[in-house]
Amino acid sequence: MSVATIGALYGVATLVVMFSGIPIAFALGTVAVVFMYFFMPGAALDTVTQNVYEEMSSITLLSIPLFILKGAAIGKSRAGADLYSAIHAWMKKIPGGLGIANVFACALFAAMAGSSPATASAIGSAGIPEMRARGYSPRLAAGIIAAGGTLGILLPPSITMILFAVASEQSLGRLFLAGVGPGLMLVALFAGYTAVRFQKEAAAALVEYERTGVRPSHLEERELTLREKTRMLPKVLPFVLLLIGVMVALYGGIATPSETAGLGAVLAMALIAVVYRVWRPKDLKPILTGTVKESTMLLFIIGMSLLYSYVMSYLHISQSAAEWVVSMQLSRWVLLTAVLLFVVVLGFFLPPVSIILMTAPIILPPLKAAGFDLVWFGVVMTVVMEMGLIHPPVGLNIFVIKNVAPDIPLKDIVWGVMPFVGLMAVAVVLMCFMPGIATWLPDAVLGVR
Repeated sequence: MSVATIGALYGVATLVVMFSGIPIAFALGTVAVVFMYFFMPGAALDTVTQNVYEEMSSITLLSIPLFILKGAAIGKSRAGADLYSAIHAWMKKIPGGLGIANVFACALFAAMAGSSPATASAIGSAGIPEMRARGYSPRLAAGIIAAGGTLGILLPPSITMILFAVASEQSLGRLFLAGVGPGLMLVALFAGYTAVRFQKEAAAALVEYERTGVRPSHLEERELTLREKTRMLPKVLPFVLLLIGVMVALYGGIATPSETAGLGAVLAMALIAVVYRVWRPKDLKPILTGTVKESTMLLFIIGMSLLYSYVMSYLHISQSAAEWVVSMQLSRWVLLTAVLLFVVVLGFFLPPVSIILMTAPIILPPLKAAGFDLVWFGVVMTVVMEMGLIHPPVGLNIFVIKNVAPDIPLKDIVWGVMPFVGLMAVAVVLMCFMPGIATWLPDAVLGVR
């Protein structure tokens, strides 16, 4: 049987098993083992455990559970709500300031947690009710949090970036730094849209007030004094210092990424013990159990995805696909466009973890041969996968928001996120025309390669 036929069967089998409803990790593992049985030597099945263990023994992957622990310590304590409240108090006077405050809160929380669903859940549980109570439409409130949550896979420490570093054999520190510029650009785009959109909604509300004479309750909210605002800062500053300390340790060459993850987890646990008195076993249980569940889920997906990629490589499916793409002799920008559209389609159905580990063996060699910087491409691909987190039919953050605010119709959540999907597409185009948005910071800090 030809490699092309085997590759086609491999792809079809993967889609069939995934659409059957089997969890992604077991779907990938099942397809890999079945093809090992039929198309690889019999002894290959005896090495499944060894292959998975060897693929997962990367020291870089060790940082994932530790970053998750740090995020859980913040997200499952009152730290997330306090962070949001302080930013809101200081930005309330700005037009659309509450929405912008939520964007900034998502960015800060994402930089500490490294997870998009965790960010959307932690900030959304407090932010969506507050925005709706202050005159934001359910559609806009849901869109702000769903889109802001996606920053968790772009801003360091990003679990997605860790996996891309492993798959592409690129420097994790350089990838983390490359995500900062585009992350700040997206924050600015989201904040600008939020301000403009809220002003339109406020103008419509004012017209309704003049028509009915009923003053919206959110206009009666009392303004906080400077003393009350200042009193909120001490609970937020320790976590800002934690974020700064972790970044300095990582980029200052003081610690490796895995050591930095451990340092961040330990400091986060210490801070919630000191600031919020979270140290008793019953208080720590949801943090630790949440960390174990999310880490286990991710590592299962990673292990099975790596086994899936190993089988693809052994059967020469990935190499043949890459050679076929190169043989088409597409111009480099047409090639990039085709790859990104491919990632967009995969984003309809798969999470970023699976997309990276399944596609890296196929798409990275042609892109490297075409002269693209893989660190830059990693950032562009991450933004495209961010779009997948909030566009239907399987945008994960859409369902996170539905869980946080069950009374908002799913239709409103979907329409609320679509403008932010457009802003992400604009960001991708800008990075293609101005790659320095992603590359200037790693080049400045770590030197030009």
